[in-house]
This record gives sequence, C-alpha cells and structure tokens, in this order.
Amino acid sequence: MNLEEIRFLVVEDHPFQRWLMANQLREMGAAIVLAAVDGHSALEIISAPDSDIDVVISDLDMPGMDGMELIRNISERDRAISLIVVSVAERALISAVETMARAYGVTVLGSIQKPLTPKKLQPLLEARGLAPAAHESRQVAFPPHEAASALRNGQLETHFQPKVDVRTGEVRGAEALVRWRHPDKGLVHPAYFIGAIEEGGLTDALLAAVVGEAMTACKEWHRSGHEISVAVNLSVKSLEDITLADRLLSLVQAAQFDPHKLVLEVTESAATQDVGKELEILSRLRLRGFGLSIDDYGTGYSSMKRLARVPFTELKIDRAFVKRALTQPSSRAMVESSLELASKLGIPAVAEGVETREEWSMLLELGCALAQGYFIAPAMTPVDFMDWMKIRHRGSA
Repeated sequence: MNLEEIRFLVVEDHPFQRWLMANQLREMGAAIVLAAVDGHSALEIISAPDSDIDVVISDLDMPGMDGMELIRNISERDRAISLIVVSVAERALISAVETMARAYGVTVLGSIQKPLTPKKLQPLLEARGLAPAAHESRQVAFPPHEAASALRNGQLETHFQPKVDVRTGEVRGAEALVRWRHPDKGLVHPAYFIGAIEEGGLTDALLAAVVGEAMTACKEWHRSGHEISVAVNLSVKSLEDITLADRLLSLVQAAQFDPHKLVLEVTESAATQDVGKELEILSRLRLRGFGLSIDDYGTGYSSMKRLARVPFTELKIDRAFVKRALTQPSSRAMVESSLELASKLGIPAVAEGVETREEWSMLLELGCALAQGYFIAPAMTPVDFMDWMKIRHRGSA
C-alpha cells in the first residue's frame, strides 16, 4: 500500500507546526491529509461517517483535549486507527504515553521528538507497510516523450525551499526545485526524470519555465516586503550552451526582474569537458549580474580548482557532510574548512540538508551564515511558501 491510499489526520495546536507536518506528508506523496487544532476537533473528524482516518499524527500538549485524552477516546471507537506521537516532551514521558496507548488497544506506529522530518517519519510508515508514492516512482525510468508531455501539460511544478540566516532565523532566499506531479505515481523527484528531459533535448525549455516561475514567485515576495533572492539549478547541458547568459538576460529583462536577485547553482559534479567554454559562460553570467553558487561543495575532485577559477558568490556545503558532522570528525572538519574558505573568499556559506536542532546548533556554533533543510521547511509550492513566510513572520513578531 502506498501513501496515496492512506487518510492522515494531523493533530497539532501550533499553526506552523500543524501546517509543516501536513506539508511534509504531502511532499512524501500523501494525497489525503486532514488537520485538527486539538483533540475535540480531531474527534469530530474521526467520528464523521465518511472520514475513515487511517493514521493519526498527534501532539501531546494541547489546550482543551490533550493528546492523551484523544488517545483514550480513539481507543473507545470501533475504528482501526494507527497512531504516531509527535512531541517536544522528554523521551521517558513519550515512551510512557506509547505504553498507555498500547494498553488502551491503540496500534502505535511509534513516536517522534519534534521537529518531525521525513527521515524520522518514513521508518514508522514503512513498519505499517506503507511506501511513499514519491519513493516508489523514483524506481521508474521515464521515456523522453513522457517527460515532454509532462512539461507541455504543466505537470512539472516549481517548488521553493527557504534559505535562512542561521543567527537570526530570517529568510534570505529560496531554492527553486522541480517536481513532477505525476497523475499515477505521485510527486516524482527530479533525479528520476532529468535524464529524460536532457535526452529529449528539453533542457532549455525546462530552464526557461523554472526561471519564469521563480521570477514570478520572487516578485510576489518582494511586493509583500520580503527582499529575498531565488536560486535555480543549472544542468551540465546548460553549461555547454554559449548563448546561456544572453538568453537568461533576455528572460529577466522581459520580466523586469533584477538579475542580482537570481542565483544560478552549479553542481560540483556538473563539470563539462570544455573548461574554456564553461569559464566563459559562467564569467559572462556574473558580468550580466547573476549570482553564482557552487552546489554540493566537496563532493567533486575539482572543488578547490573550480572555486579559484570562477567568481562564485555563494558556497553550498553538501548535505552528507552536514549530516555526519556530529558523529564523524572528518565530516566536521570538512564543514569547518568549507566555512573558513567561504569566509576568506568573502562569500556566504549555505549548509544543505539540515534536519535536526542539533545540526542547527552546530552550524550556529561554527558561524555558518545560511542553512536550508527540513528542520526549517521542505520545498513548497509558491502559495504554500508565501503562507509559510506569513506564519513565520507572525511567530517571530
């Protein structure tokens, strides 16, 4: 069974946490996600004749009816509902609640200490026999004609993941990420269709579409008072096109968009065979005012050489180093050396894939400028991104 067939109910009194949990489930491929602000409203949804809720993901400490009373009430209903507890409470208390729920006869999939992330959630869902639809779809090889049809029919969506200031928590930018909302296979990650896009000669068309959507979203953020930048990934195919800078400049001029607000991310592994042409293309992009970011820094053999050659304006530390830095001295050394290098070059460093508070605290301690990852927020549709910024702004006011 996959997540598209499961009806979830998120029970959380904090608006941002409630929205974040629901959005992460949808990002993983869930099609039906309902939400409730406390136990009373959750029971109303569960008791509805046509609700058929399969999995409840609930906080414990809520006004009105708290999570423990909700669990007891769930046990008294003749419904096969599974439970996941999500809380900031200490582990011993969460374990006691799990034991209580099982004693009441409730099927407990497990518990998660906040913040909830897909990495923490997925093992609990898999234990119930659930597979994220997006994960399943990644095993499919899509032919170029199907990718072309998706592009024509608007199935390739641009989502945005925020980049925030580690010290202040303020939003500084966003990365545009392509997702394929496949009618049968759920939300598909680009790693599993970009090859078909390139094989079908659609790289330029996809880049133009993503840049267009990124500029539209960024202009809306600016109108709302958020003067942030937006980043778009460049493929290796784009770095072989000598007309790239002029084409992108035409796009931003037509949209009356400031090129300084558009950052072009170059994956460290996406190096071309023609070094001279690549350097000309990247240098011309900087000359035209675009920002340049070296993505997944440290994963390619030519990282240092590339940084020395190209006028990058940002350095992104690969998520693998961030993930292992708390347990592996070598990975921590890589993070520290990357931060030191960025500082000496006078450019900001962005830590990718931040998923836990411990990782965030480490980056704060080390003086990392920016971060992105599920600890902050997942990639979101333009509407959800705007709502997220509004909620975040209200929460910090």
